Amino acid sequence: METKKVAFYTLGCKLNFSETSAIGRQFEERGFRKVPFEDAADIYVINTCSVTDHADRKCRKVVKEALKHNPEAFVTIVGCYAQLKPQEIAEIPGVHAVLGAAEKFQLVDILAGFEKPAPGQPGQVYASPIAEATEFHAAHSYGDRTRTFLKVQDGCDYSCSFCTIPLARGKSRSHSVQSVVERVEQLAATGVKEIVLTGVNLGDFGLQGPDRERKEDFYDLVQALDEVEGISRFRISSCEPNLLTDDIIRFVARSKRFMPHFHIPLQSGSDKILGLMRRRYRRQLYADRVALIKQVMPHACIGVDVIVGFPGETEADFLETYQFLNELDVSYLHVFPYSERENTLAPSLPGRVQDRHRHERTTQLRGLSEKKKRFFYEQHVGQETQVLFEDDVTNGQMEGFTPNYIRVAAKYDPLLVGELKALRLTAVNAQNLMEAEEMGIEVFHH
Repeated sequence: METKKVAFYTLGCKLNFSETSAIGRQFEERGFRKVPFEDAADIYVINTCSVTDHADRKCRKVVKEALKHNPEAFVTIVGCYAQLKPQEIAEIPGVHAVLGAAEKFQLVDILAGFEKPAPGQPGQVYASPIAEATEFHAAHSYGDRTRTFLKVQDGCDYSCSFCTIPLARGKSRSHSVQSVVERVEQLAATGVKEIVLTGVNLGDFGLQGPDRERKEDFYDLVQALDEVEGISRFRISSCEPNLLTDDIIRFVARSKRFMPHFHIPLQSGSDKILGLMRRRYRRQLYADRVALIKQVMPHACIGVDVIVGFPGETEADFLETYQFLNELDVSYLHVFPYSERENTLAPSLPGRVQDRHRHERTTQLRGLSEKKKRFFYEQHVGQETQVLFEDDVTNGQMEGFTPNYIRVAAKYDPLLVGELKALRLTAVNAQNLMEAEEMGIEVFHH
């Protein structure tokens, strides 16, 4: 019997990519062959996102592309958007099955024979209420032996007024510290050098008893992972400022394996807007976290998430955010214009910001981000550091990262892939990439 081919497409965050990888391995264990999306596969699995804009349009477009590659293929949709709008997605022409949050990791069992609905019928929907998504399914990305994204936490118990994630992924849950350590040891045995810890609300990691009383927390996990031999680097992907405790920051500063790199969502530099967003901190706490990081790790890289144009954000509120960020010792910004989400509180708030103003504010903060990043890079020119090179090659160039997440470009050399190389940082080029040299020999290709 001919081996069936399966292809995947992932929209959204690194967590989604790690889950797509996990589902892909399930298919391979059952004898399917994984092929690139642009190949003619028998089955296409599209993992969707509810956070990025135009989820419906993107989903339709990817379905259309899949059916161009093979009009006879079976198309199934999973992910956050699939949990939020299963019936709507099932009506998209060419979609044969939609699986919700609790079902996506049983996809191969649920769909078994991959039989299509009768012509003219909508896709089959397998999506239980989000309250039933109570199991934690471990996942990690693979294919890049250098760096792996490891999911250690899922779901969120917070109720920010702009966010649909709790509706799409359910309550916060995770496995034990011991089970994560065992997974990391398995990854180390495959040659992985760097692991990025990911989750929906990563800092909320912790094994909980039946009464949801916490027995372990994120600090316990960080301490345990620091002892795992065979992994050179760990990174903490994104952690809420109220959960990134002083203990964690001070531990990373003296750690053997955790990199001096933090990504801390801010969302607004205005206390008024943070209140409307229902965030669990105010700007002073954020400033205190940044100050402590820079005190104990002056070279640390700090990334910031910001939303502009939230309902009620006046020009004065935006300027307050701009000024706050301008004065803050951070390294780069991820800026998002606010966009309305159904079933959230924010769209009902007064003071809708015109799209034009959202766009202008986004542009201003992205400009500030470029300046911040260049300044951060330039501070490190002349320093000697370790660069871990990745296996992505573009136009004869490869890239690697320093411990504090400075992106370094070099001429492609197969011997450098997955290697930690001692280099001297020499200059920041026009593309905002760092150039470097090794023992007086330049490795960057002009």
